[in-house]
Amino acid sequence: MRGGPSDKRGLGASLTDQLRHSGRAWLFVAPVLITLGVVIGYPVLQALWMSFHADDTLDSATGLFVEDGSTTLYNYTHWVLGQCRMVTGGTTSCPTGNLGSQFWTAVGVTLFFTVVTVSLEIAIGLGMAIVMGKTFRGRALLRAAVLIPWAIPTAVTARLWEFMFQYDGVVNRVLGTSILWTSDAWSARFAVIVADVWKTAPFMALLLLAGLQVIPNDVYEAARVDGASAWQRFTQITLPLLKPALLVAVLFRTMDALRMYDLPAIMTSNNPATRTLSMLVVEQTRQGPHSAAALSTITFLLIFAVAFVLVKILGANAVRTQEEQRKA
Repeated sequence: MRGGPSDKRGLGASLTDQLRHSGRAWLFVAPVLITLGVVIGYPVLQALWMSFHADDTLDSATGLFVEDGSTTLYNYTHWVLGQCRMVTGGTTSCPTGNLGSQFWTAVGVTLFFTVVTVSLEIAIGLGMAIVMGKTFRGRALLRAAVLIPWAIPTAVTARLWEFMFQYDGVVNRVLGTSILWTSDAWSARFAVIVADVWKTAPFMALLLLAGLQVIPNDVYEAARVDGASAWQRFTQITLPLLKPALLVAVLFRTMDALRMYDLPAIMTSNNPATRTLSMLVVEQTRQGPHSAAALSTITFLLIFAVAFVLVKILGANAVRTQEEQRKA
């Protein structure tokens, strides 16, 4: 049967109500969008505009810096490919010194810190979460004590570990060594890794503890009745059910590690062996703002690419795991 006039009027009224409600929704959302556009959108667009413009050049005739308004990809090719720019007189200009070597060294250091620290923090945080998830006397006190390193500001943590890793500090006295922890290449990297793991492992433990508390105890009881060992319960029950929370923790911590700045900057000062991408951006800001804007854009693209890979690969696996659990 065809709908009568009353049905058409009802359909038109519902559409009108939906449009009216959607318009009201946009009115409520518009202030937030405008604020985000001003606070976030404008600086991002400004940085992109600056990255395509060359920095001021030094005029050899007058000894003064001359504004260069040319629009090129030089800032990007300089960092990634190590190319120099042709200036007046046919000479080349490489204002950052070692061309793209600083960039690729910083990329390697950043990725090294990310992989090592995140891996250690996952292992240590998972162990801490399992211990804190058990029922025993003093559990609340243990949870509060574990979270203290995470609550301490990063600058304070860096200064604390800097004192401990000094030549006459606690670490050398306990180990009976005479190592310049914050000056040598690999010893400085080791010191930064230790400090970062000490501070951030409690954060991983907190996220994983939330995932462990969702797992019902009946599943473990049934596994014990079936004769499953502790290792089998961990590999066959805990890890599969904890996988969504584990992937979220890995994603959050990876994004945080890729922008590491204050911990190595305070602990090791200007040691090139611990210079991350964020440190390189800050150093370049003092020499050339346009080149630093390009480096910031490259850093953003790198972090975005890593996040995209983690969400696409690990996130898809988490969704499939949840679907398999529902089917089971």
